[in-house]
Amino acid sequence: MKKLILASAIMAAFSGAVAHAQEAAAEHQVAFNVGATSDYRFRGISQSRREPAVFAGADYTHTPTGFYAGAWTSTIKWVKDSGASSGSYEVDFYGGKRGEFSGVSYDAGLITYQYPGNKLGNVAGFSNANTTEAYIQLGYGPAYIKYNQALTDFVGNVNSKGSNYIDIGANVDVKDGYILNLHYGKQQVTNGAAYDYSDWKVGVTKDFGFVVGSLAVVGTDADKTAYNFGGRGYLGKTGALVTVTKNF
Repeated sequence: MKKLILASAIMAAFSGAVAHAQEAAAEHQVAFNVGATSDYRFRGISQSRREPAVFAGADYTHTPTGFYAGAWTSTIKWVKDSGASSGSYEVDFYGGKRGEFSGVSYDAGLITYQYPGNKLGNVAGFSNANTTEAYIQLGYGPAYIKYNQALTDFVGNVNSKGSNYIDIGANVDVKDGYILNLHYGKQQVTNGAAYDYSDWKVGVTKDFGFVVGSLAVVGTDADKTAYNFGGRGYLGKTGALVTVTKNF
């Protein structure tokens, strides 16, 4: 679900450099990214059945105002594993505004996670997988806190409008361009306590020039029964992730 665990974690690591670059950049900025990961995790939960996934995205920023919009897509497997007959990829659309005041950065906007062709709403106990959230993030130095709230049912959970996620973390420049990525999150699902859980990540990211590489260890305390779709195995188990992204 978007690059919140993949590319956005990488971009957050270099947000300071990006902000300074934009000061002298053209009014309209367009960027693209493609990449692959050993396991696509969203909020600690595997979207690709703990198997590799490929992704790509595009972003537009209006530099003077900080308004932005973008799209991102990745291969997934959880929709089919949940019993739906189709739904093998995810497409996210998002837009918002970034800025800074008195040394505090902010980012507020909307994001919608779309699963083209998904029939999850036809499966007993599920609603349609498509989800829209509002979010706001505040940052100071390397640290940040972000809040997301679902404006629709949350990824197939029935009557789950209002579900929310709190993300607290930091991306610390350690040495020689290596960025230490630290994260703790808490997911709460309205009318679905069995799906509530916490997740965490410790990782390192580095821009090698030709690619951005990321290595992380991710884990959750998610319920092993609730997050085992179609008997394919526990999707919230602790695991190591390797991600490679090429930015254009």
